[in-house]
Parts: sequence; C-alpha cells; structure tokens
Amino acid sequence: METNIILIGVNHTTAPVALRERLAMSSSGLTDALTHFGQSNAHGPTLLPEGVILSTCNRLEMYAISEDVRRGCDAVVHFLSQNRQVPVEEFASSLYIKSNAHAVTHLTRVACGLDSMVVGEPQILGQVTEAYQTALCHHATGPVLNTLFRNAIQAGKRARSETAISQHATSVPSAAAALVEQKMGLLNGRVVLVIGAGDMGRIAAHALAARGVSSIVVANRSYDRGLKLARELNGEAVTFDHQAEALARADIVITATDAPHVIVTPEKVRMAKAQRPERPMFIVDIAVPRDTDPAVASIPGVRLFDIDDLRDVVNGNLVARQREVPRVEAIVAEEVSTFMTWFLARGAVATIIDFRQQAEAIKTQELDKALRCLGDASDREQQIVRTLAHRLVNKLLHEPTIRLKQHATQGDGHLYTDVVRELFGLEVKA
Repeated sequence: METNIILIGVNHTTAPVALRERLAMSSSGLTDALTHFGQSNAHGPTLLPEGVILSTCNRLEMYAISEDVRRGCDAVVHFLSQNRQVPVEEFASSLYIKSNAHAVTHLTRVACGLDSMVVGEPQILGQVTEAYQTALCHHATGPVLNTLFRNAIQAGKRARSETAISQHATSVPSAAAALVEQKMGLLNGRVVLVIGAGDMGRIAAHALAARGVSSIVVANRSYDRGLKLARELNGEAVTFDHQAEALARADIVITATDAPHVIVTPEKVRMAKAQRPERPMFIVDIAVPRDTDPAVASIPGVRLFDIDDLRDVVNGNLVARQREVPRVEAIVAEEVSTFMTWFLARGAVATIIDFRQQAEAIKTQELDKALRCLGDASDREQQIVRTLAHRLVNKLLHEPTIRLKQHATQGDGHLYTDVVRELFGLEVKA
C-alpha cells in the first residue's frame, strides 16, 4: 500500500499570535495529543500510524503518515480542532498543507533555520530534536518519521557546522532586547524584570545585561531555577508570589514563560504604575500563548509589544544571513534527495526481497528434486546443475529488479510493486 507523509501547520507568516496561542500545545498537551498517533493507541485503529508535533512560539506543525493524503489531512485538521477546541473555520485559512517531497523539504528547511522569523536562529534545531524525541518516547513515531526527522536534524547540524548561517543570526529574545534598546535608547540605570527563566528568558536577560541595564530581577515558578539565572547576571530572584512588587520596580518587563494562561494582568500593571506614575513601563511578551493580557496596552504610560512586533528588528539584520542562505539551501536539497531516494525505494526494496526469497525457495526445492533424480551424479555434475539454477534465477530477476528500483525513484513504484505482489502471490505489505 502507498505511504504518504503529510504536514498540517501554521506559523508566523500565516497566522497572527492571537491564533497561534490558541493552537499552541503545552508539554502536557503534547503528551495527550501524541496518544492519537501510533500503530496501537487508546483510540483503536487509526488513519495516522505515525505522528510528530512541533509546537514553538512561532509555529504549530503536525507531521503524520497516511495511506491517503486527503483523508489523512482531514483527520489531522479535525483532530487539531477537537484537541485545541478551536472551530476549523477559525483557522483553516491560515493552514499550510504539504505532502511527501514538499513536506520533507519544509521540515528540512525548518531544522536548518530557513523558515524562522529569525533566519538561522539557533533554537529551532533543538526544538525540532525535542519534538522528535517526545514523539519517540510516546511511541507515536515509526520507521518513516524516525528516518525523516533524523535526516532533517542531520541537515540542521550540517547547516550550522558547514555554513555561517547561525553566526549571523539574531534570536527572538535577542531581537526583543534590541527592540527595547531601539525604543528606549540607552539602557543604563534601567531595571529589568524577566518573568520566566527558561531558554528564552535566559537569552533575553543576558542580551539586556550586555546592553548595560543596571539590575535584573528574575521571577520564575521554580525559585531555584530563577535564582540560578539571577546569579549568572549578578541579579536578584523573586518568587512568583512577589511579582507585583518586582513589577512596580521595573522599567522593562520581558515575559517568556510556557504558562497556558495570562500572568501579567491589567490589574497587576495598574497597581504597579500607581506606585511609580511618572516612570513609563515597557513590556515585551515573547511567549506563545502570551503571558500578558493585550488590554495592558491601554494603560497610560505602558507600551506593550508581542512576538509579532519583532519583525522590523529581525529584518534589519538580514544582510549577513542572506549571504549564507544559498549554501544552506544546497544542504537542504542534498538531504531531501537522500531521504526521498530511501523513502520512494523502501516499498520496492521490500517487494524485491520477498520476490527473491520466493524465487530462492523454489530454486532450492526444485534443485533438491533434480539432484535426487540424477542419483549418483559426480560432485562436478551436481555443481554444474546448481550453477545453472543460480544463474537462471538471477538472470530472470535482474531486469524486474532494475525496473522496480527505477520506478520507485520516479515516484510510481507502488503501482508496480502492487502488481508484482498480486502476480506472484506475495503477501501484501500494510
């Protein structure tokens, strides 16, 4: 049967952050969603025997395997709607849908940093790797997506080691720091509150420290993790319970948690502003889902920016990265070709192996009969008969083997393998 790779996704170019945050999946959400995939799962037989979900601040992409592209895509869209409790009509126009070579190329470009808001960003390769490892741990993947993701990750590693694409990259949190400096000018004497001590918060905090802020306060749900980051920056750590006090001290607030709900509310910001009415507050929310209620933007003296507002800053640093893009695209093309050769040939290879095994079994059976009939044939005569049988089988199978492989690499191999299996009574492979 035919195997197809399908991709359903939204990203920063097709959907605004307000929609992306509704579709984004937390760690626990991913665990629940991945049970939908796999040869055997809680839902019984499935159209989607393999699946991997990539959920980041800028994208949600679901990769799956299906015998039928259309039915598989419909199943993924329906599942996404149910899982995220978002009606299909509210996100259908923002989706991109790709299959087979187009899906493979897209994932490989993602892993190489070519599809990011920040071209060449270093975080995306780790996110692709983590998405694959998570799916693997939950038994959601299989031979096709295992090979695809390993191939894409290999391409991403090559892009970083063989080109300078990441050396010139500006990460999203670094772009947030640049935006702060661009809007506020010199940052000397400014107090920064970083909410969230994960990778995004850590990079943003270090980028702001390098720009000369006077002090950094870190608020994190895990106090120990927040304290570790604060010590790296000679800053201060506070618990989530003391956010309000820290907010009142802050000139700049960076929010970067993976919380599924709003953390910075209008009420908290109004209370903070009341304690320092003359000092403006600058908030950059780089989380998806957003940490900050959009209504905060209407509070006098507060300027609120989200991840989509970073585009202009990112675009200003494109020149150096763009010089590396053709070299990375060449790596993408090479790795996609390698994978597609394997992918297209896999059905033909299985059929060829079964075809040859059947021929070998028949040859052995008929040789035994012939040698018994010869009775006292000499060793030399027996060897001549064996050689004849061996050569006949090889010559008869040679041309069909070559043609099956050729059709496989041309994309229509499944049509010929199905015919061969039918004609020679081979077991049909699921």
